[in-house]
Amino acid sequence: MKILIAGKQGQLARAFIKRLQQDSIDFLAPDEDVFEITDSNKIMSVVDSYRPEVIINCAAYNLVEQAEQDYGNAFKVNGLGPKLLAWAAQKYNAKLVHFGSDYIFDGQKEDGLYSEEDQTQPLNQYGRSKLMGERWVQEETDNYLIFRLSWVFGEGKQNFIYKLFTWAQNNRFLKISCDEFSVPTYTETVVEVVLKALDQNLTGLYHLTNQGFCSRYQWALQVMATLEIPKFIRPVSITSFNLPVKRPLFSAMSNKAIALQLNIDIPSWEEAVEQYLKNSTQFNKR
Repeated sequence: MKILIAGKQGQLARAFIKRLQQDSIDFLAPDEDVFEITDSNKIMSVVDSYRPEVIINCAAYNLVEQAEQDYGNAFKVNGLGPKLLAWAAQKYNAKLVHFGSDYIFDGQKEDGLYSEEDQTQPLNQYGRSKLMGERWVQEETDNYLIFRLSWVFGEGKQNFIYKLFTWAQNNRFLKISCDEFSVPTYTETVVEVVLKALDQNLTGLYHLTNQGFCSRYQWALQVMATLEIPKFIRPVSITSFNLPVKRPLFSAMSNKAIALQLNIDIPSWEEAVEQYLKNSTQFNKR
């Protein structure tokens, strides 16, 4: 299987690259200026030269606040980019793996976790751009796997755990929202499930998270306890931060569909966080 990866600098792409190298799987992860997903000519040049069987799109615009003002670039990367990749995948008979977001929901569901059948209603430009990417992929090709992710963490600095660790080093105490709920999702879990889905030649749209859900406050408590950092954490409402962009307060998604399809048990978010912190070299554990 030949795999082409877009967005090689991101934490998810790095997790894929590490695993593919370990498994001696043929892959190519060009520099982002060479494989620029918003440039159709660059896309076609790389795809035509490498002829992948699978294209994995790890490139994304993830700056939620900035997307409100910089929505042109957000929609270009999160909407147009996936559309162009899907068109290239269709032309060269490749499968496209694309990653969506829990921010396509409005957080108003009260009777359980979000399923793939629930109505989408994004609250901000970032969420709208991610939803557009999903829809354009589906318009361009039938040979796709779309996985909606939430609160992704892994090796890198663009995630809550790294930011939390940094805040803990620079503050006597922390204030973390206790009324914002979703599912921390480990990049290693994502890679494992995606590769299993590719092995079984699945297509379609699925929610891919670790098991369970929590508030950011609960997540922070576990991280600090695991790292043995004695830091007082005060639970506060997200409104106390006066954020300029609306976010869904409850966007936890169910992974039941993909777990049943692949007949697998997906680890809990607690297990995933513990595994990550145990194996990571990013933190000075006490």
